[in-house]
Amino acid sequence: MTTKALEGIRVLDMTHVQSGPSATQLMAWLGADVVKLEAPAGDITRTQLRDVPDADSLYFTMLNSNKRSITLNTKTERGKQLLTELIRRSDVMVENFGPGAIDRMGFTWDRIREINPRIVYASIKGFGDGPYTDFKAYEVVAQAMGGSMATTGFEDGPPLATGAQIGDSGTGVHAVAAVLAALLQRTRTGRGQRVNVAMQHAVLNLCRVKLRDQQRLAHGPLAEYPNEDFGDEVPRSGNASGGGQPGWAVKCAPGGPNDYVYVIVQPAGWKPITRLIGRPELADDPGWSTPGARLPRLTKMFQLIEEWTTTLPKWQVLEQLNAENIPCGPILSTKEIIEDASLVADGMVVEVEHPERGSYVTVGSPLKLSDSPVDITASPLLGEHNEEVYIGELGLGDEELRLLKQGGVI
Repeated sequence: MTTKALEGIRVLDMTHVQSGPSATQLMAWLGADVVKLEAPAGDITRTQLRDVPDADSLYFTMLNSNKRSITLNTKTERGKQLLTELIRRSDVMVENFGPGAIDRMGFTWDRIREINPRIVYASIKGFGDGPYTDFKAYEVVAQAMGGSMATTGFEDGPPLATGAQIGDSGTGVHAVAAVLAALLQRTRTGRGQRVNVAMQHAVLNLCRVKLRDQQRLAHGPLAEYPNEDFGDEVPRSGNASGGGQPGWAVKCAPGGPNDYVYVIVQPAGWKPITRLIGRPELADDPGWSTPGARLPRLTKMFQLIEEWTTTLPKWQVLEQLNAENIPCGPILSTKEIIEDASLVADGMVVEVEHPERGSYVTVGSPLKLSDSPVDITASPLLGEHNEEVYIGELGLGDEELRLLKQGGVI
């Protein structure tokens, strides 16, 4: 039997909604034993956006596969005692409650490391220390305050949120990186440590190229952007890559909302592109032949390319561009992605059986380790593993478990 990368690591998952569960799910996929501790009412996302009556929502199932679930009322004295024992037996503890919530339970960092000096205690918050610390954080709030929204959209339109969950799941990925680093350091020091990751900080890290461009503005307009006017801040620039190689999403036939191909024009690709669009004379035209000559004409350049692409379906455009080794990609709708045979074959779109929902489709693990394959299992039912953990691992008796349930402790 193959040993998983994080086999033997116990994660106490005190997270809810998305940023925390996305982090602990990655660790579960890597082989950690992730015990999701929920209040007796359960993670709020079990019922949010519910599409099947009386069954856990897809919101919950997509973020909690490969975990075990136990319930515990940590406001009760016995609940605090059981939480103490769970902390003692864990390698990692992750929470994403509001600032100070765990402290108010009586579990400060000093108390936690007194219980278990080897534990890695990770907290995901909206913001770091400072004037924003107590702000409520949501996905798009983090995008708004991390630099994403100000630089997303077209210059004559409002700031836009990205469809990618960079505030929640993006922060979760950052948290996993920090936790794994802390676990590695523990092998040398024997000590656990405190890990803090803020959603605003994670979004800012993902928007780092825009901070690069903010500084470049001090030396003049950004030639790689199609914008005509520049002020003192990085503008929204539509679908421009803003990188060293200009790119744009060009329309294709028959003109549906996702009938587009994103095309990047590298220096070596210009000559074959001129042939494809029926304008071979532009390959040697001094006004078009070099990257520097094309920069002031980015809008016109992509208009010329689009005159060609609008005559063909996106898959034919893709075929012809790839034949010339030109970087490109079709805009894939969510329907196309969920039905993509290659993503199914690669384990990125997977079908899972759930005891209440039946069969559902979810996202598989993007982490591919040769010695640690991932089998996606269904998210746990609320309290599904109470007996397994409380009786089988903590040594409680059947009668005590019954009384704990009767008393609202679990």
